[in-house]
Amino acid sequence: MLRSFKTRKVKHTATIHLTDAQLIDIYVSEGNNDHFGELFERYTHLVFGVCMKYLKNEDEAEDAVMNIFEKLITDLKTQEVRDFKNWLYRVAKNHCLMTLRKKGVKYRAEKEIFRDKQQEFMEILYEGHHLYEEDEEAGILISLHNAMGKLKEEQRKCLEMMYLEKKSYNEIASATAYSLKQVKSYIQNGKRNLKNMLSAK
Repeated sequence: MLRSFKTRKVKHTATIHLTDAQLIDIYVSEGNNDHFGELFERYTHLVFGVCMKYLKNEDEAEDAVMNIFEKLITDLKTQEVRDFKNWLYRVAKNHCLMTLRKKGVKYRAEKEIFRDKQQEFMEILYEGHHLYEEDEEAGILISLHNAMGKLKEEQRKCLEMMYLEKKSYNEIASATAYSLKQVKSYIQNGKRNLKNMLSAK
C-alpha cells in the first residue's frame, strides 16, 4: 500500500514542529515546496483512506491521492484554508465522487453524495457532535427520513432545500414564495422539531 509514495516523502527538521496553518502560510508566501512536502507527508494516509472508501481499488486510490495533492499545489495559493485537515477531507471526498461520475457510475456517486448530505445534516442538528456509533448509522438515517416526513410541509421543504440541495435563504424564498423571515422561521422550528423527535427514540 502507498508504494508509489515512498520516493515523495520528505523530512525537514525545520518544518516538523510547525502547525498546518504555519506551513501553509510559509508555502503561500515563499513558494517553498519543502513546507508543502511536510503537509503531503502528514496527510497522505488520511487522503488514501478516503479514496479507498469511495473508489474501492488500491491503484485507483493511489492515483487519486497524487492527483489531489498536485491540485493542492495550486489551490492552496488561491483559497483561504482555516482548518486544513477538514478542508482536505472534503476535497478528497469530492474528487472521488467526481471520479465515480466520470467512470459512468452516476447512481453510485449520487447515492454516496445523498448519504453524506444526510450525515452532514445529522451533525448540523447536533452541532457537530457524533451521537451514534458507526454500526448504528443506517438506523439513524432511516429515523431521520421518517422524522422528516412528520414535519409540516413548509418546514420539511425548507430544510431539504437548505441542507440537502445546499440552497441559501434567499434562493429558498425565491423558489417557494415564502418570505425570508418565514424561511428562517421554518428552518429553525423544523430543526428543533427534528431534534425532539430523534431524541425521543
